[in-house]
Amino acid sequence: MAEQAIGVIGAGTMGSGIAQLAAQSGYDVIIRDVEQELVDEGLDRIKENLAEAEDREIIDDAGATFARVSGTTDIGVVTDEPTFIIEAVPEDMDLKKNVFEELDEHAGPNTVLGSNTSSLPVTEIASAADSPERVIGTHFFNPPVKMELLELITGHHTNDETVDRAEELAEGLGRTSILVDDFPGFATSRLGVILGMEAARMVEQGVASPEDIDTGMEKGYNFPMGPLKLGDYNGWDVRVEIGESLAEELGRDVFKPPTIVKQMVRAGDLGVKTGQGFYNWEDEQ
Repeated sequence: MAEQAIGVIGAGTMGSGIAQLAAQSGYDVIIRDVEQELVDEGLDRIKENLAEAEDREIIDDAGATFARVSGTTDIGVVTDEPTFIIEAVPEDMDLKKNVFEELDEHAGPNTVLGSNTSSLPVTEIASAADSPERVIGTHFFNPPVKMELLELITGHHTNDETVDRAEELAEGLGRTSILVDDFPGFATSRLGVILGMEAARMVEQGVASPEDIDTGMEKGYNFPMGPLKLGDYNGWDVRVEIGESLAEELGRDVFKPPTIVKQMVRAGDLGVKTGQGFYNWEDEQ
């Protein structure tokens, strides 16, 4: 079943990024948040990013692409036409379960429900739905329009049709998909967080500068982006939440954030989204 329209729950950084990617890939997109102001902010972000993409000749017509995106605060609207809905709200289990309970109640029986979680158990998220077989983890990476991977996570009840449709959507979005089981940290966060925390620990210990650590991984190990720069893109607040969760679940202190990262988060230096992390990103704002 080819999806014609995509729904996105959450108009923040990830939600608007996923919606932009879907629109650029030719899908009609409806983005929903709880307040109109949040919806408008998300739509404005998409419009600005599309204009920039046109200026860089990444897309041909920003206006035509943006015309495929609409916004709403009404759960009935976002569940009416879309046959694949992606939740992209903050990493809070209770919040996500509330969203999926609501989606399961309103969405048609053939609608696939994806969660853009980077670490929370998909099986537990799906437990809020009466039809957990249609729930799957759809972990996009920030920024979704640039990062080529889509990590698909199967919950305990996720069925084969749901997996097939998620893989087809990934292909339609021009993304490479990997399929992983519902285990703490999945495949990517478990490795990515441990690299990022160790790199930050090296800065704290004075081993090398952030630039030299990242350059070492980029040039020596052929990483497209060093772990500290990547952490700036992901947001160190998110990394701390995931790291502390993995440390508890897996019983390994190596996932715990070092003092330098915790201090950055307290100071609001979260990375690209705040203009400052291990690097200065004010020009990206």
